[in-house]
Amino acid sequence: MTDLVVRPLVAGEESLFDSMPDPLPQLRQVGYADGLAGGGYRPERTWVALRDGRVVGRAAWLLLPGAVGAPWLERFDLAAEPEVGAALLHAAHRALGGPLTYHAALPAHWRRRPEVLAVVEAPMAAARLAGLVEQGERLRCSWTGTPLPTSSGRYTFRPAADAAEIDALVARIVEPDVLTGREVARAVAGVDLATDPLAWLDSPAGNWRIALDGARPVGLVGTAGDACYPIIGYLGLLDEAVRGELLAEAVRVLAEGGAREVIADVDVHRVRVLAELERTGFRQVRSRVVFVPASTPDTPDGVRTG
Repeated sequence: MTDLVVRPLVAGEESLFDSMPDPLPQLRQVGYADGLAGGGYRPERTWVALRDGRVVGRAAWLLLPGAVGAPWLERFDLAAEPEVGAALLHAAHRALGGPLTYHAALPAHWRRRPEVLAVVEAPMAAARLAGLVEQGERLRCSWTGTPLPTSSGRYTFRPAADAAEIDALVARIVEPDVLTGREVARAVAGVDLATDPLAWLDSPAGNWRIALDGARPVGLVGTAGDACYPIIGYLGLLDEAVRGELLAEAVRVLAEGGAREVIADVDVHRVRVLAELERTGFRQVRSRVVFVPASTPDTPDGVRTG
C-alpha cells in the first residue's frame, strides 16, 4: 500500500467524491452533492483513498445541522482490498476524534444476492479491520398501494386524546414493533424513539391511533405524513393479536391523507413483525447494518495521509 494516499477533501474538490462510480446504484440514497447543500456532509468529514490519483475508496460522515450527537459513517465505498478501506477509516478516525458508528446501507435481501455480496464484502471487512463490530440490522419496508387486508371487526380505533395518553401507553410497551428512523432520532436529537417518541415525532396527538378491544387499549401507532415520506414512526402492542389490523389502520389513515408510499423500519430479528408487514403489503427495500466502535487499532504501515 506504499502508493496509497488517504486524505480528507478540501473545499472546491467535492466532485472528487463522485468521480468513483456508485457500486450500488439501486439503493435510494441522498446524493453527496445534495448532502453538501443541506449541510449534513462537509469536505473535512469526507475522506478518500487514492492510487495514482484515482479514487479507490471513499467515506463520508454525516451530521445533520443542529444535531446533538456525533457524526456517523453514512457512505463508504471501496474498489480495493479491505486493508485499503481500513487505512482510510483509521486515518479519518484519528482526525475525527475516534471511531464512529457506521450505518451500512444495503439492498434488500443482500445476503442472497451474489452480485451485491461481491460489492459489500470488502467495505464491511474493512470496517471490522478498523475496529468496528456489527451490532444489529434493520430493514426498511415500503407499502406502495397494495390493497389492505379486511378488518375482522374485533377491534376499534380512535385518535389519541392527548400526549399524556400516548406517554402512558408507551410506558406499558416493553419493545415496540416498528421504530422508523430510530438511529437518526438518537444521533440527531439524543432521543430514544422507543421510550420517548413524542420528542421526535412532533405530529399532533390526533395523528396517533389507539387500538381497542372493547374498552381495553391493546395497541398504539404513531404516523407522520410530513417527513421525507409518510412513515409509521412508532407501533407498539399490548396484545400481539392486533398487530396486523393496527398496521392496516395506520396505512389507511396515511393513504386517506394522500400518501402513495408508506415507510416502516423493523429489526431483522423481529420475524413475526416482518411477516405481518408483508401480509399488509409492505416489501423490503433496504437493509441497514450497524457497526459500532470496539477498539482503536493502529494505522497499517506504508500509508501516507494528508
